[in-house]
Amino acid sequence: MTAPLRSGESTVVPVALNERAYDIVIGRGLLASLGARIKALRAGARVALVTDESVARHHLAAAEAALKSAGIEAARITVPDGEGSKSYGTFEKVCEAIVAARIERGDLVVALGGGVIGDLAGFAAASVRRGLDYVQVPTTLLAQVDSSVGGKNLVGAFHQPVMVIADTALLDTLPKRQFRAGYAEVAKYGLLGDAAFFAWLEKNWQDVFNGGPAREHAIAVCCRAKAGIVARDERETGERALLNLGHTFGHALEAGCGFSDRLLHGEAVALGMVLAFDFSARKRLIAAAEAERARAHLAAVGLPTHIKDIAGGVPGVDELMDLIAQDKKVKRGKLTFILVRGIGQAFIANDVDAAEVRAFLAEQFK
Repeated sequence: MTAPLRSGESTVVPVALNERAYDIVIGRGLLASLGARIKALRAGARVALVTDESVARHHLAAAEAALKSAGIEAARITVPDGEGSKSYGTFEKVCEAIVAARIERGDLVVALGGGVIGDLAGFAAASVRRGLDYVQVPTTLLAQVDSSVGGKNLVGAFHQPVMVIADTALLDTLPKRQFRAGYAEVAKYGLLGDAAFFAWLEKNWQDVFNGGPAREHAIAVCCRAKAGIVARDERETGERALLNLGHTFGHALEAGCGFSDRLLHGEAVALGMVLAFDFSARKRLIAAAEAERARAHLAAVGLPTHIKDIAGGVPGVDELMDLIAQDKKVKRGKLTFILVRGIGQAFIANDVDAAEVRAFLAEQFK
């Protein structure tokens, strides 16, 4: 744990990936420096600025003004909001727009948006003209602490950005529910590998929500944690799987809700982490009090912590087990979960007994 940042400061988190290394710059009001930072990084480059309609309403004018002030020519590419844009059809349109804008290999793609835009623009950058460099400007808490770090996108292509600018002021325009959902991923870093950070969050989470220096500190801690894991395991052959704490249960619940607004991704992760802690307690890996502590914090911030919290209900145990069996961590039919031996002590559990998972889920519906 580092000392909390002082108001007005920015911090730089390096992502050490040899020749593909880059920096994550974190601070309040950084969007105004976008043009200057790009000019320093790639003098003379033109930009394809990819965003969605919602982000465009709030932040596109400021981003374009920052680029213009540095003398950078930008082509605007706007796509519809939501997960529906994370598709091959939209990907094709973005690629065609980049080509139509005469963006060359020495130019840049800028992703201004949340995880969908980051994935979409990153995948397009990896594909057009045999690979363009791109800059991420994440506009959601989820994207600032998770999807903008590590370079894996859309269909799993590993294409690293050349810079990430995490302006924490952009989060002020997020709906409270979206911010809460992103906070689940913040808590995840404490729960999987940093007990001291989780204890800090228990005391300071309201300041993170309110947008003071605690917000920058929390984001920086998460970025450092993920950057370290990505540097050690860029292509998810080992340790990086720990970042999936809560995701096996969570993805099944999310899919069971039809990937709808009934259960946002971060909400599913929060519930999935609670289930992972409860399942670990059931297996006598941790005390029940540890699982309850994780549940209590996530509930305190307003995240769902019981299956019954999901509006409209969820499918039964059989369908959830079928969805879990489709998880990307399943190997030759054997279930793999991220379980815990305590707060901050996650580990990869291979060959988990499906019958035990089924019995556990059945208990959750009682």
